[in-house]
Amino acid sequence: MTAPVPLWKLAAASGPYVRLAALSGAAAVILGAIGSHRHYSKDEIGQEQRRIFETANRYHFIHTLALLGLPLCKFPAVAATFMLTGIALFCGSCYYTAFTNNRRFSTTTPIGGFCLILAWCSMFL
Repeated sequence: MTAPVPLWKLAAASGPYVRLAALSGAAAVILGAIGSHRHYSKDEIGQEQRRIFETANRYHFIHTLALLGLPLCKFPAVAATFMLTGIALFCGSCYYTAFTNNRRFSTTTPIGGFCLILAWCSMFL
C-alpha cells in the first residue's frame, strides 16, 4: 500500500497558484494594516474613503482565498488571469481612491469587477 501524497505536493504540482495566493494574501494583510491604522477624517469624505478601503480589502481577501482553489479547476490559468487582473483593477483602484481621495482610476473599477465575475465563471468550466 502506498502512502497518500501530501496536499501541498499536489498543489505545488499543479502550478504557481498557491504561491500567488500567498503573495496576494500577504499584500492584503499589509494593505489592511496600513489602511486600518490610517487616520481618516470624521467628515463625510473621510468616512467614504474608509468605506471604499474596507470594500477593497474585503474583496482582496475573498479573492485571495479563491486563488487557493485554482489547482482544482480544469483551466486554472484562465481563472488565475481573470482573478489577478480583477484584484489589481478592482481592489487596486479602490485602494488608490481610499488612500488619495483621487478618483483618477475609478473607471477601471467596474472592469476589475467584471474580471472577477469572469474568474468565478471560468472556475465553473
